[in-house]
Amino acid sequence: MKRKTKKLIRRIAIAVPLAIVCLWLIPVLTLTFIVCGLIDVSRNRGRTPLTFSRYFMGNGIPTWLLSPFNLFVDLVSYRNPGVWRLEDFPPEWRAEIETVLDTFRANKREIIADIDQQFGEGRRGMYVYRWYGKRFVDNVPAFNRDFRYVKTIAVSVFSGKESTTWHYGPLRLTLRVLLNLEPADSDRVFIECNGARHLWRDDPLYIFDDTLFHQSVNEVDARRYNVFMDVIRPSPVPGFLSALLVGVSALADRLKAMFYKNWKMIDRRGTAKPAA
Repeated sequence: MKRKTKKLIRRIAIAVPLAIVCLWLIPVLTLTFIVCGLIDVSRNRGRTPLTFSRYFMGNGIPTWLLSPFNLFVDLVSYRNPGVWRLEDFPPEWRAEIETVLDTFRANKREIIADIDQQFGEGRRGMYVYRWYGKRFVDNVPAFNRDFRYVKTIAVSVFSGKESTTWHYGPLRLTLRVLLNLEPADSDRVFIECNGARHLWRDDPLYIFDDTLFHQSVNEVDARRYNVFMDVIRPSPVPGFLSALLVGVSALADRLKAMFYKNWKMIDRRGTAKPAA
């Protein structure tokens, strides 16, 4: 606890003088980012001091810097409840999501066996079929078709007793769809977001806006396999959002290296490498 307190004090000692200097040199721009950041972070329910410290002085800084862009995306998208159900999606979106999920369900054993063969050991792995539309592993034909709304198809793997820290995703152009392929009968395997804990044993499917503060936890001594999908936000102008996503694809690749630096990325048949 003392170490965390010292770390927080050090961050405040850096952030406050920096904010004062920015307010002096570029007041309008600085105030814009502060206001947008406060609006953005306030979307989280169950807010705590950690919610704000991580956003403004921790791993949420990229999300804060992208907050004006993300708030603009909100303006051209349908209402965002934060945590979604399949029923919340328009029929065209839902059809694509269910096609991918049904493929995983039908081929679960083969997919897990293939992942285990490629990812022999490590804390966290990401087996990537598609990443922001780019194809990588191509051994499941159903994933090689052209999708209009589904942009990322992967499987995240946690080793036994492996968890993430509390964190924010960077971009709100997409929503995150997760499906636990082998839910453990335990209340110690879950994802927590927006003030609520979701147990995989109760419902293997979870869909949410990953720019909200969240944490994934696996406290059992067994691997956890989660389908990991990014889907374009439901919007009256999905083509515009897709074009924006293409425009930030280079940034998305850089963010992958930043946000998944502790993961082993398996992104081509027979290869495994660190994310960064």
